[in-house]
Amino acid sequence: MKKVALALGGNIGNMTETFNSVKIMLRKNGFYNINLSSPYSNPASNCIPNTPDFTNAIATGCWDKSAEELLNLTQQLEINSGRPSSHRSDMSRTLDIDIILFGHEIISTKKLTIPHPRAKNRDFVLIPLNEIAADWIFPDSGLTVKETLNILKASIENL
Repeated sequence: MKKVALALGGNIGNMTETFNSVKIMLRKNGFYNINLSSPYSNPASNCIPNTPDFTNAIATGCWDKSAEELLNLTQQLEINSGRPSSHRSDMSRTLDIDIILFGHEIISTKKLTIPHPRAKNRDFVLIPLNEIAADWIFPDSGLTVKETLNILKASIENL
């Protein structure tokens, strides 16, 4: 059983309902002991002009299958929510699910990189992750979520 952190996000529809539906579907598909962070609202960045704000959250839980099987499940949940299977990253979306941490594994394949390569630079990932899993460790750096968030905050303050 791996302890897993998933980042949830979107900016189309009622995100609270969407996140709760995702939690139910994850549970039905073998993702256990789910804990969902508070929602975190943030402005769209690197998106087309006038893109509405995004709402993000973190879901942690346990998974006893492979990371690739979890990726397949999360991609299916995105499609089921109305997100096209192919989309541009700078556009609005009903749901985005990223695997942030998968136990203490470091994975680098054509389809999947874990820890998520941009998680440590995204406050909309680290703030809700810190809320429910502050002591979890990024295996590629050895730093906790809390330490990683503090480094990000310090770098932003020094800009």
